Amino acid sequence: MSAAPLLPQERRLVTAIPGPKSQELQARKLGAVAAGVGTTLPVYVSRAGGGVLEDVDGNSLIDFGSGIAVVNVGNSAEAVVAKASEQLAAFTHTCFMVTPYEGYVAVAEQLNELTPGDHDKRTALFNSGAEAVENAVKIARAYTKRTAVVVFDHGYHGRTNLTMGLTAKNMPYKQGFGPFAPEIYRVPVAYPYRWLTGAENCAAEAAAQAIDMINKQIGAENVAAIIIEPIQGEGGFIEPAKGFLPAIVEYAKANGIVFVADEIQTGFCRTGQWFACEDEGIVPDLITTAKGIAGGLPLAAVTGRAEIMDAAHAGGLGGTYGGNPVACAAALGAIETMKTLDLNAKAQRIGEVMLGRLRAMAEKFDVIGEIRGRGAMIAIELVKPGSKEPNPEVTAAVAKACHAEGLVVLTAGTYGNVLRFLPPLVIPEHLLTEGLDIIEGAFALQGTTAGA
Repeated sequence: MSAAPLLPQERRLVTAIPGPKSQELQARKLGAVAAGVGTTLPVYVSRAGGGVLEDVDGNSLIDFGSGIAVVNVGNSAEAVVAKASEQLAAFTHTCFMVTPYEGYVAVAEQLNELTPGDHDKRTALFNSGAEAVENAVKIARAYTKRTAVVVFDHGYHGRTNLTMGLTAKNMPYKQGFGPFAPEIYRVPVAYPYRWLTGAENCAAEAAAQAIDMINKQIGAENVAAIIIEPIQGEGGFIEPAKGFLPAIVEYAKANGIVFVADEIQTGFCRTGQWFACEDEGIVPDLITTAKGIAGGLPLAAVTGRAEIMDAAHAGGLGGTYGGNPVACAAALGAIETMKTLDLNAKAQRIGEVMLGRLRAMAEKFDVIGEIRGRGAMIAIELVKPGSKEPNPEVTAAVAKACHAEGLVVLTAGTYGNVLRFLPPLVIPEHLLTEGLDIIEGAFALQGTTAGA
C-alpha cells in the first residue's frame, strides 16, 4: 500500500455510501461510543491525503470538509508526518510546565511572527479551540480586572461550560447542559443577507446597536473582552458587513476592552490570508487559534500583546498536555508547508473557482439565497423560493445527495440552512471541479431550478 500522500487523486465508488465494512464499524460504534458523539457521514476512513479520503470499503471520496478546517495542508502532509515522527521517536511527553522543550518555544515564536501586528507578543499553547477561547477570557479578566464578556449573535466558540455560554446556537451545543457561566452578554452582528433595513445599512446600524447595548446593559467599564469570529463558522460562514469589525475594535480600544479575534476556523491560510481579520487591517489584542495549526494533531494557542498575555500569574495558564511536543513538531511542519506551497495563494484560487461556479448555480436554482465567503471558506445559504425563509430540508437533502456521490460536504447555520465548503488547500483543481459538478447535480435532483 502506498503512503497516504501518494493516494490516487480521484473519486472512486466501488460500493454504496456507506459501504458494508463502514456499516459494520458503525454498528460497533453504536455499541461502544456515547450516543452524544454524532457522525455526519458514517464512512470509516483508512487513508487520506491531498483532496481524497479512502474508506475501509475501498471507496475514494472527494473531501470538501478538511475535518472542519483542520487539515488545511492535507491529511498527511510530508513535513507534518516527518517532523511529528521524528519527535515521536525522541519523546512523546514531558509536560512543558515541568521540564520544557524547544518545540513549544519555536511554535510560540512562529505565532508571534505570523499573527497581525508588529508589537511585542507572547503565546500560550493549549489542546483545543474551546480551551484557547476559555484561556483568552481568563487572560483578559486578569489584565482588565473586569468580568463581563461580550459575544455576538450566530457565534460559536466551543463546547466547554464557559464556551457553551459564549456560543449562540442552542441545539445541539447547549440543549440540556446548563446552567452556563455568568457575565456573558450577546449583541447583534452585522449579517448582511438578513439585515432588515438592507445590506447597505448593516455595518453602521449593527455596530451602533451592539455598542448601545453594551453601554446601557453592561457598562463599558465592566467589560473585560469582546470576542468575535472574523467570519462566523458554525453560524453559517457569516462575513460581517465591511466596517462593522473596525467599529467594534475602535470602541474596544477607546474603552480599555480586550478585543479577541477567534480565528480557530478561519486561521492559517483558510481565507486566502494567514488570518481573516487581516482583510480589514484589524490587529486584535488577542487571537485564538487551533484547527489548522498542526495538520490534524491537537494543538491550540492564544497569542497577543505581551502586556496582556503576561497579566496572568505564573502557574495560572497551562495544562498537562498543552503544547504537546509531537503536536508542536506537527505545527512546525504545517507552517513550513503553508509557506513553501504558498497556501494563501492556493486558497484564493479555490475561492475564485468555487465562487464562479456557485454564483452561476445561484442563477439556475431558486433555493440558493446567497453565496458568500472568502478563499477556501465558502457557503451557500438555502431559502424557500421567493423568500428568505430558511430551508433546512433542502439543505439536508443536497448534502445527502452529495454524500451518496462520494463528496464530503458539511452543513452549518443557526437555522440549519447553510452548506459550507472547506476543501483542503492542497486539493487538485480537477477534484474541486468534479466536486462542484456533484453539487450542481444534487441541486438539480431537488427540482429547484428557477422558474420550475
